[in-house]
Amino acid sequence: MSAEIWSIVLLSLKVSAFALIWAVPIAFGLAYLLARKQFWGKQLLSAVIMLPLVMPPVVTGLVLLYVFGPLGPVGLVLAPLGVSFAFNAAGASLAAGLVALPLIVRPIRLSLEAVDPNLDEALAVAGRSRLQRFSMLYLPMALPGVVAGGILGFAKAMGEFGATITFVANIPGETQTFSLAIHSALQKFDGGETVLLLSIVSILISVIAVLGSEYLLNWLQKRMLGEQVVRHA
Repeated sequence: MSAEIWSIVLLSLKVSAFALIWAVPIAFGLAYLLARKQFWGKQLLSAVIMLPLVMPPVVTGLVLLYVFGPLGPVGLVLAPLGVSFAFNAAGASLAAGLVALPLIVRPIRLSLEAVDPNLDEALAVAGRSRLQRFSMLYLPMALPGVVAGGILGFAKAMGEFGATITFVANIPGETQTFSLAIHSALQKFDGGETVLLLSIVSILISVIAVLGSEYLLNWLQKRMLGEQVVRHA
């Protein structure tokens, strides 16, 4: 493959990875809040989290541009600190992570909702603190959801197009990920080979990610079942 193709591949992986780095912890916190807490506006918060999944991606990109752009409220605050999300890879990661966030929150929330409240109560009676109960009970139980959500989020981030091109444009070497590069190549008369190569590479990466997630989920399941057997014994 040419240096240009390698550059697009590495940039796509970088953008998707950084999207997960910030999105997964936030998704975990939101999922825990929705799964284990009762508060006013819970349904509204759940609906807002799902918005990037149902809104047109271009609208999501416009919202990011108006909020995090050079003239946006957050952009103006961050500018004196030398932080900018407009037209760079950081902005691409922000857009990709935001669009992927609902897909990460959902499986983690389902995992946390499956935790038996009686187990939490038993640990509390045994004198375990809230932090200890979280690390001993909720965190291990949420791991399958985190893995599933992370893979879904990674796949969504890799294929993100509308929000990214609206917020950070299509800049080669800076924001041009798989989808944007394929779109650009389709506009060229001689871009067929590039489209084919990028499509094959993106499919291979997706297959490797899915197979890796299946292996990790099976490993986690066997380990958790093994620990349960040891406890019962």
